Amino acid sequence: MTGTGSDTTSVVVERRVAASPGRVWEAITDLRDMPRVLSGVERVEVLTEGGFGVGTRWRETRRMLGKQATEEMTVTECEPPDRYVTVAESHGMHYVSAITLTPDGAGATTLRMAFSARPAGGRAPGIVARLLARFGAKAVAKALAKDLSEIATAVESRG
Repeated sequence: MTGTGSDTTSVVVERRVAASPGRVWEAITDLRDMPRVLSGVERVEVLTEGGFGVGTRWRETRRMLGKQATEEMTVTECEPPDRYVTVAESHGMHYVSAITLTPDGAGATTLRMAFSARPAGGRAPGIVARLLARFGAKAVAKALAKDLSEIATAVESRG
């Protein structure tokens, strides 16, 4: 767990995927397919028209701590097929996720996810903040690593 202040928690995980950055990018930006790829995601509702880019918004429902949690995500930076950043505000917390793809030899990619959470105001913390507080960054890193593993399995199985 790292912090840029006592109120910010950051977690970084990465995974090598045996596929080109372009193929990995297609998989991670196919929002409608996310519930099939990621076992933790129950539902995705895309809120914007057009392709994936800055301004794309969606509602993602996950099961965490035995409860459903729905967050609205917004893409704030997008540089295909290298990187995108999403933000979400929920229950007084501000979340930022940055996904980076780096070529890793012939036909492989290092997929990296950096996640941070900090209070956005004086309200009670949301479910992710409670997860961070209760189980620490190690549990969040484990959940993110599971997501990356499932992405790798899905992309690699498409050959």
